[in-house]
Amino acid sequence: MFFASLLAIVISGVILFGIFIGMLVGVATKSSKDNKTKANSVLVIDVEKRIHEQAQANPFAIFTNETGNAGLYDVTQSIKHAQKDDNIKGILIKLSGSTNGWATMQQLRMAITDFKSSKKFVYAYGEDITQGAYYLGSAADSIYANPVGEVILKGFSTEMPFFKGTLEKLEVQPEIYYAGKFKSATEPFRADKMSDANKLQVSVYQQSMWNEFLKAVTEHTHLDSNAINQLTQTGAIEFPADALKYKLVDGVLYWDEVEQRIRNKTGQKESETINYVALSDYAEKEKGDNISADDKIAVLYAEGDIKDGEQENDYEIASKTFIESIRKARKNDNIKAVVLRVNSPGGSAAASEIILHELQLLKQKKPVVVSMGDLAASGGYYISCVGDSIFALPNTITGSIGVFSMLFSTEGLMKNKLGVTFDGVKTAPYADFPTATRPLNEAEAKRMQHAVDNIYTLFKSRVSVGRKLRPEDVDSIAQGRVWTGTDALKIGLVDAIGGLDRAISSAAALAKVKTYKVIGYPEPRDKIKELFHKMNSSTDASAMVQKSMQEQLGSDYEWLKKIKELRQMNGKAMMAMPFIFNVQ
Repeated sequence: MFFASLLAIVISGVILFGIFIGMLVGVATKSSKDNKTKANSVLVIDVEKRIHEQAQANPFAIFTNETGNAGLYDVTQSIKHAQKDDNIKGILIKLSGSTNGWATMQQLRMAITDFKSSKKFVYAYGEDITQGAYYLGSAADSIYANPVGEVILKGFSTEMPFFKGTLEKLEVQPEIYYAGKFKSATEPFRADKMSDANKLQVSVYQQSMWNEFLKAVTEHTHLDSNAINQLTQTGAIEFPADALKYKLVDGVLYWDEVEQRIRNKTGQKESETINYVALSDYAEKEKGDNISADDKIAVLYAEGDIKDGEQENDYEIASKTFIESIRKARKNDNIKAVVLRVNSPGGSAAASEIILHELQLLKQKKPVVVSMGDLAASGGYYISCVGDSIFALPNTITGSIGVFSMLFSTEGLMKNKLGVTFDGVKTAPYADFPTATRPLNEAEAKRMQHAVDNIYTLFKSRVSVGRKLRPEDVDSIAQGRVWTGTDALKIGLVDAIGGLDRAISSAAALAKVKTYKVIGYPEPRDKIKELFHKMNSSTDASAMVQKSMQEQLGSDYEWLKKIKELRQMNGKAMMAMPFIFNVQ
């Protein structure tokens, strides 16, 4: 053990020394280079790249050409900056499958549409163009598809998995308690198909999002929505040639042919290399609003599931960690207003209430404006309802005002499959409550439902006070129902349609400040500290396995994560969205 520890210390020392020397060399090398954008550059927006709310720096950027991932606000501000940047001649949108949410794509599309006022070109090109990618690409002057690629136009669908049959085979008994007839988060465990109420809400918000998609397609193609709907009903788009025939794309070209058109716009010869600038790189180079001002507007980023305790991973809203950021913003006198940027499907009811309380204290001292991203539902809406005003995009998914709690009795599984039984003694009737080793009795079940009903009543009262709505009106639009931003505006859950930039302007107006600097909270996590923490952590191997599984499974990894989270929510009251939200 001694020699193993000594070896670890020596190796760590060598690594630390190497990193330190590398940093010095990298900084010296980088400082000698021109960090400005080159002339005749083309800004590249790759829809395959995931854009989160907050920027994430790459601590090893000095060793590579990658600067990290820019946040959504930085990205949109960079596109706005590119309008007046003489070195940027136009934008190329690389179309493919996208993991970004529909509201994120909508925010990007708005920024690109605004960019076109500069009269610079915007081209979109893809080999396999999904509907999500096409939605963004429709903002371009011209869309080009590869001759042997694919252009998808087939309408929207939403599919949910159901595990009731699996649980029955395993002899695991789900014990589910919920409030709100539309609260569908528990349906995968208590039913084998969607309820009529759930089908209704999914149909409504899916149609609302489809209407936004149709609007974008009609703007580009100049076809009416009926004609586009007819194409989806007949399955007319099979090949890129079909997309060209029906004016969905403006050309069927290979990449070299697209590049030639770009050269024609930039005035470059075929022998010259086109300087493509990735969006994140450009955002880093042109970072900052160059405004020196004492007054600040803080953007408080709330992205991910809401959970109890301290933050352990990126993109989660951990109550203990998050309220520290709220308190810093409250105590900083230079911060005149706060914009709460919410992109969350919800989570722990207790954590949501703790965060809401801190936001109420913040609101007593300075204006709080809410800006909703892809999701601000259930617990995500709970922490939003305190805002002085709430902004959402048409494709934002919000509402889901409802509560549920789940337990899983494994008595049948343990006894009949594994031969394990449980017995014990207790000093009071509820001493072992809740438990997964036996089904709940009638009295225990009543306690569970009573707890859920109590939190649901609290949820509705918070919305009633925050939104200044009558309790009966809140009850009619609650019931766990999910709404799009468009419909949420009609029923009073949000105040206006707009992105983060509009929310920031509103916050500044409420604070009565004209010149201000925008800052973000919380500060991005220090990746180097995390690296050294993992080097000394016994869970490092587990983290590596998790990372590998995520890379191999891709989007399917989310299913594994959700099933794993069931253990953490066992018996807790939850404010969360349906299992996994995915319209495609």
